[in-house]
Amino acid sequence: MATYTISARGTADPATAWERYAVPARWSEWSPQIRGVQASSDRIATGTTGVVTGAAGLRVGFVIEHVDEAARSWEWTVRLGLLRVRMRHDVLADSHGSMTTLRMTGPLPVLLAYSPLAQLALTRLLRG
Repeated sequence: MATYTISARGTADPATAWERYAVPARWSEWSPQIRGVQASSDRIATGTTGVVTGAAGLRVGFVIEHVDEAARSWEWTVRLGLLRVRMRHDVLADSHGSMTTLRMTGPLPVLLAYSPLAQLALTRLLRG
């Protein structure tokens, strides 16, 4: 298992960026690799489960492990068969708006392959 972290900055205020994360139905608005989300709750919460549908109909299951609304932080695990990747997202105030970090833990080749898509998504998440 490896850990890989990426980050992005943008003009969206932290509350706006957080709301884009907090509502799974909105994920496809800013994450181009996501076509749709089925979740057990309308807002992320510890224990929320679901399925993300990606390009070419690829479906990955997920469980949200922890949410801290006050700190604008959440962690989830996505799974496809035996493959598991744990991701931690944080939204922070920045001098120009906000910053987000994504710390991923999983097989290094998977993390490296996914990181360009994740970087694009984070950049779109933080657009004003």
